[in-house]
Amino acid sequence: MNIVCLDLEGVLVPEIWIAFAKESGIPELKRTTRDEPDYDKLMNWRLGILKEHGLGLKEIQDTIAKIDPIPGAKEFLDELRSITQVIIISDTFTQFATPLMKKLGWPTIFCNSLEVADNGEITGFKMRCEQSKLTTVKALQSIGYDTIASGDSHNDLGMIKASKAGFLFKSTEQIKADNPGLEAFDTYDELLAAIKKAL
Repeated sequence: MNIVCLDLEGVLVPEIWIAFAKESGIPELKRTTRDEPDYDKLMNWRLGILKEHGLGLKEIQDTIAKIDPIPGAKEFLDELRSITQVIIISDTFTQFATPLMKKLGWPTIFCNSLEVADNGEITGFKMRCEQSKLTTVKALQSIGYDTIASGDSHNDLGMIKASKAGFLFKSTEQIKADNPGLEAFDTYDELLAAIKKAL
């Protein structure tokens, strides 16, 4: 029994924080998990910048409302879901992901949640578990699934390497160079063909 585990941002939708950095005019917020492997450090740094600028959940959600999936992402996902089970495993938050899931046809997503004050300030975040992507893949394997995983960033490497087949997708040259043993693709057709072969 196979299950495909996909990252969300950079793979199916544009990076939320990069879009918000452009919208808010705060270039520092362009930093993502492609640049910073330590997710807690990255998120705490982001929350500090938001607080400094008096920005909260509403401003980020207003940006997310304008984000569309990467061209071809929904079609890729629809075809993939017609042949196998698919779960999106993301380090994003339910408060960010829901409008994007609607645009992708409501696939299953495992993600985290934000702690938000009554005034809309994001005061913290709650991760589902340690190393959420790797832990989730191992949990799926423990109940009888063979996992096939794909993502673009440092925080995807654990689940990619722990799966029976794993692929980098739309990743950086540095991550590709640091992981020469992983196949890397840039188009949905290539990724779909590789997954079909692995099924």
